[in-house]
Amino acid sequence: MEVVILPGNRQIASLAADAVQALLRRKPEAVLGLATGSSPLPIYDELAARHERGLLDFSRVHGFLLDEYVGLEPGHPESYREVIRRDFADRVNIPPDNVHGPDGSAPDIPAACRAYEDAIRESGGVDLQLLGLGTDGHIGFNEPGSSLASRTRIKTLIEQTRRDNARFFGSLTEVPHHVLTQGLGTILESRHAVLVATGAQKAQAVHDLIEGPVAAVCPASVLQLHPHASILIDEAAASSLKLADYYRHSYDHKPAWQDL
Repeated sequence: MEVVILPGNRQIASLAADAVQALLRRKPEAVLGLATGSSPLPIYDELAARHERGLLDFSRVHGFLLDEYVGLEPGHPESYREVIRRDFADRVNIPPDNVHGPDGSAPDIPAACRAYEDAIRESGGVDLQLLGLGTDGHIGFNEPGSSLASRTRIKTLIEQTRRDNARFFGSLTEVPHHVLTQGLGTILESRHAVLVATGAQKAQAVHDLIEGPVAAVCPASVLQLHPHASILIDEAAASSLKLADYYRHSYDHKPAWQDL
């Protein structure tokens, strides 16, 4: 796990976009794991800007969403397929049919989850997975208590997550109680995981993710077991880290040939 502490969103987005750009240079048909929420928005802005400048071509890329609400009608503005379309897909040249998400309106939810796992596997697996971090340490919608070996499945949201997401809906009562999410075991199979967290409200979760034990109470801590995880945070999110100075020193002195 590499921990990179940067001044703010602009620098974090630039570094994450560098990783995507390097991947697409090596593998134009790469598979991206796409997160929603506020954390990845600056990254999508930077990727769109680079695409507009002719630096990035997404025409052969496939994208897989991390999660989706259960019970929202197709086309609902807060369904994550629609959010990804607005925030990312419509701003670059990725073919619409190349963007995949779990089907939260399927009549057979377990079958839909199995089909999504099959689709990820048949694509060759996720090359680079973007991740945000919940204030309770969740990634995707893997809430505290999630199995560290879990696969795509239905989950019940805790009330804190529903309150955190109510700002995207008209009210808390409109936020669904259930979601489909890639499991922690699914996320661990990505070749490169890039997690972004900013702000003092994420400081405790960042500490538990990086310096706490690997435990279901902080689902993101499973990334300690990932063979290639990059944790990009700002100074506020890093404020509870005991080894912050070491992380800064390591990044400042990493070999010039070593990418993120």
